[in-house]
Amino acid sequence: MKLFESEHYFNYPWDQVTAANWQKYPNELSTHVVSVDILNRSIDVDNKTLRTERLIGCKQAIPNWLSFIVGGQKLSYVREVSEVDLINNTLVLKSHNLTMNHILLVNETVIYKPDPQLKSRTIFTQSAEITAYAAITRICDKLEEWSVERFGQNAKTGKLAFEGVLDTLSTKWEESGVFVSDVLKDFNNDLTEKTSDVLSEVSKLGLFKLNSSSSNSSSSTLPSSVSSSPSSSH
Repeated sequence: MKLFESEHYFNYPWDQVTAANWQKYPNELSTHVVSVDILNRSIDVDNKTLRTERLIGCKQAIPNWLSFIVGGQKLSYVREVSEVDLINNTLVLKSHNLTMNHILLVNETVIYKPDPQLKSRTIFTQSAEITAYAAITRICDKLEEWSVERFGQNAKTGKLAFEGVLDTLSTKWEESGVFVSDVLKDFNNDLTEKTSDVLSEVSKLGLFKLNSSSSNSSSSTLPSSVSSSPSSSH
């Protein structure tokens, strides 16, 4: 088993980062993500949490030696379960691959939370356990080493892509004076329609109150009782 860990700071408030998470795909950099479907979602009104289960499809070239092992399969699927917690101000995403997990299993956890030192900044932490299953140790080692390298490349690309998404949305929020609702109209694709449904349900609960504000200060306010992929590796 190999471990991967990463930490990053996004210079945007936690609530903006959390809202932008639903609009991460598609983007110009993470072209290997070919589909995102919401399988299930539920809202716990008492605990102010939103749980969402998504299926993410990825298509990416693999080395010839690995193609021989997995039979040339290039399309893979990842199950992601996320929870937005407005009491503890966290967004936690846990994911694992459904495709070929009898050969290689990747369990990933991503956490977004406000920086206690700077409220206008969000801390991103990412960890993954990568385990290969093979009768020959050398094959396991090679598969795990390749997977950690590929995971790291995708994680780096994912963070750059999300920075671009945040920058675009921040500009739209500033121009429109609206934090969430009307911005979604510009994203004319199936993913946005599913995402709009989620955000619509959240807004019905009054978890976010929309008002106008500058781009780098949150234009959504939380209730007074509240103080805020194969995740970025996809």
